[in-house]
Amino acid sequence: MPVEWQPVRQARTHELVLQSIEERVFAGELKAGDRLPPERELAPVLGVSRSALREALRVLETIGVLVAQPGRGPDSGARIVRNPDDALGRLLRLHFALGSYGLHDVLEARVVLERSSWEAAARHARAEDLEAAGELVRLMGEPDVDVAEFNDLDTRFHVLIAGSSGNALTSTLTSAVRESVRPLILRALEEAEDWPATAGALNAQPRPRSAFPSSGCARSLPHSDRG
Repeated sequence: MPVEWQPVRQARTHELVLQSIEERVFAGELKAGDRLPPERELAPVLGVSRSALREALRVLETIGVLVAQPGRGPDSGARIVRNPDDALGRLLRLHFALGSYGLHDVLEARVVLERSSWEAAARHARAEDLEAAGELVRLMGEPDVDVAEFNDLDTRFHVLIAGSSGNALTSTLTSAVRESVRPLILRALEEAEDWPATAGALNAQPRPRSAFPSSGCARSLPHSDRG
């Protein structure tokens, strides 16, 4: 059934456009994969200017629920999507940088989420997840790995574990929190006086066998508390 669009009030126009689109998502009239009408059609139906409509669409792109493809053809225009990971990570990094959350709070939340991810991964991780995580650990242990590469591998490792937990929301939140502290961890590693010794110490941290009582994950996924 086609979506029925209604004009919106002119005050704070772009926010009202957002509200109109949100209402249709909440009502199930718009779903992931659906395309919005072209701007030249949607703006007059909503009773707003195309600039106000574009502003609302940019906000939706920023929060990861819409992607806009310029040009013409079947793939052009604005489409509803489900892409919260990058959007949440970007917003959390900005709020962390602005002081909206204290460092202690962010690190504590990271520990809680990652512990939960490890426990869930012990029950739900697939063989290919374990293999990929093991390869990341191996690469972190290479003698010539530099600080930036180590930090990248470490982040990918924890995000992979969160993704194998079987809980999509936990995975998204873990990824967002981990990405928000990634620059801070990188700076701390760069300030280490002896990077090879620091890397060796991180790679030598004990394996969390208690988190994987029977799955064998402890052998495949060491170093859960690194970085």
